Amino acid sequence: MEEIGLIIKCHRKKSNLTQVQLADLAGVGKTAVFDIEHGKETVQYETLQKICKVLNISIELESPMMEPCKKEVVHAKS
Repeated sequence: MEEIGLIIKCHRKKSNLTQVQLADLAGVGKTAVFDIEHGKETVQYETLQKICKVLNISIELESPMMEPCKKEVVHAKS
């Protein structure tokens, strides 16, 4: 989580946003941004998604099993 925090912090600073401004734009508490930037591991995924969306950061899941799993998900939805 520490690496994610550094990425969020870098993007926030390059966007000239304070932690409070980013939190307001994302609709989360100001401590959420602080916690993420400091590598806290108990941050909710939904909160991370909201912050990433504001900073135009995409989250991608990768693994050797991703393609077979994607097919199962598509099949399960139909």
